[in-house]
Amino acid sequence: MNRGIGSAKKTLFIGITALLFAWCHHLPAAGSDKWPGVDESVVEKYAKDHGREASEPLINTDQGDLLLFVFLIAGVMGGFAAGYSWRMLVSEKTRNKM
Repeated sequence: MNRGIGSAKKTLFIGITALLFAWCHHLPAAGSDKWPGVDESVVEKYAKDHGREASEPLINTDQGDLLLFVFLIAGVMGGFAAGYSWRMLVSEKTRNKM
């Protein structure tokens, strides 16, 4: 009978946690206007001091899902390389013959 109470507690805990995450996701970022990133505060400052202005990137990854696609391709290539050499990485030890 205690098994049902423990399962109910776990379900309640997971449900409350999910609701808190969903609620926090909709909150605005605190102080997002106060703290500029390194690009804005450091790099752009020195670029302007040396007479260089910001230009458009060669490949703009801010549009659509291009950045997600790039990470997907990198993950596929890394997974293929790790899978191809799995035995060498994990179990088999190669011996150097002299």
